[in-house]
Amino acid sequence: MPKRILRWLLPRVNEATKKSKVKWLWSLANDPNLLQVNRHSVSIAVFIGIFIAFLPIPGQTIVVISISLWTRANLPIAAAIVWLSNPITIPPIFYLTYQLGSFLTGAEPIDFTIIASWEWFFIVGNKILIPLMIGGIITGLICGTLGYFLVLRFWRFKVIENWERRKMERKTAKENNAIID
Repeated sequence: MPKRILRWLLPRVNEATKKSKVKWLWSLANDPNLLQVNRHSVSIAVFIGIFIAFLPIPGQTIVVISISLWTRANLPIAAAIVWLSNPITIPPIFYLTYQLGSFLTGAEPIDFTIIASWEWFFIVGNKILIPLMIGGIITGLICGTLGYFLVLRFWRFKVIENWERRKMERKTAKENNAIID
């Protein structure tokens, strides 16, 4: 079931390569695994997307695309998941990762109620960056790993569910054929 939905939502390689505007991109990423919907590529894409979403770095989508090309993860899924960190969700995500990083490094958390200008940010930026990166890496690894295993578990559950449903359908069809004969 999730495989059918994802195949319907995601572009097909043959359709994408016919468009002249993106033809150069497909020559770089000629690997069909980048758009393939299978348990491995989707679960790796979820891990990559969640991990990078928690990192306080610019160009998260470009980083996700690069890592997806390298690991052969599903590119559209990884790019979509990294957008969890959008302008609405970035402040709470980064605040929580900063608090975790401050706790782990033993640094004194800075009071964010006095943020007034870019100058303030550049003055205290060094104090914020290390705890924010450490908190982002730890949180990204934990949440990414959790997402990876949840996708694997959900995928397995759906495969078993479909297997059981088909087994029941075959059994019912056999019984109906026996009744008719």
